[in-house]
Amino acid sequence: MCSLGAAAAETLRVATWNSELSRDGPGLLLRDLLLDDDAQAMAAAQMIAAVAPDILLLQNVDYDMDHLALTALRDLIATRGPRYGTVFARMPNTGMATDLDMDGDGRLGEPEDAQGHGAFAGQGGMAILSRYPVDIARVQDLSDLLWRDIPQAMLPVQGGAPFPSEQAQAVLRLADVAQWAVPVKHDSGRITILAFHANAPVFDGPEDRNGRRNHDQLRFWQHYLDGAFAPPPKDRFVLMGHANQDPHRGEGIKVGIAGLLSDSRLQDPHPVSTHTRPGEPPDATVNWPRVTPSLMRVSYVLPSRDWAVEASGVHWPIQGQEAASRHGIVWVDLVID
Repeated sequence: MCSLGAAAAETLRVATWNSELSRDGPGLLLRDLLLDDDAQAMAAAQMIAAVAPDILLLQNVDYDMDHLALTALRDLIATRGPRYGTVFARMPNTGMATDLDMDGDGRLGEPEDAQGHGAFAGQGGMAILSRYPVDIARVQDLSDLLWRDIPQAMLPVQGGAPFPSEQAQAVLRLADVAQWAVPVKHDSGRITILAFHANAPVFDGPEDRNGRRNHDQLRFWQHYLDGAFAPPPKDRFVLMGHANQDPHRGEGIKVGIAGLLSDSRLQDPHPVSTHTRPGEPPDATVNWPRVTPSLMRVSYVLPSRDWAVEASGVHWPIQGQEAASRHGIVWVDLVID
């Protein structure tokens, strides 16, 4: 594994990070990013600057239509390291109202009743920061696909009936946050970023709604590469994001993540943590203190098979960065031919 200094000229560093920069209300993230004393915002910028990826996929960053918060984050990072010429985000499913009871608790208008869990539209969305431009005309935003339209969808059932209702399943999208295919125009040719953030497979009942949806959100990418929903990339690609699923530890249906990690069209660089202590799993990407086990691998960077991988790792906060996130930044250096 190489150091976290600037990647060599012949490599491309791609990374994904659950930044946990989401706030409790619209506009609050922008406010905090513009302050000079917000500890988390400062720590997040420092952490990103330390890794200095060429293309970074962020999860849990609030969306606004004019990308004001994302641009402010980009500018904050630039005071410490790289300046990203391209910022990209689309409206996520989080907080998107349905006017239906989506979790079956008999109440309406709660965060759980949105297309994706969220107290307001755009809360906890996704974004890409890139040194290279995005080919906007070729972006595939696949976030509006309905869950029930996925092949062999594991839709929840309770008492022999669709859970929570037929009406809910008729409108519920597969993606809790978003799922994109984003072509990036690199000097060596187009590189497609397949980006996602899957929901947690917990916080539900015996119907296992969240566990089943998490499984299908991960299985979706194999269907996509099969050409089931849109033409898959003809050029090199990288599938990366927050799967909310460890292949061996914790709760959830493991078949979905196992399928991705064993897919012959992908490769797993097996990134190792920079701060692993004896007895800790070296591949952990998150430390959830209130969960057992607390250390799990839930974020992934999976390049297509035609890439040569030079190095990979998981960068955790160091002294002074503890406030940034419970997650480490997963990065991979890819050789550019």
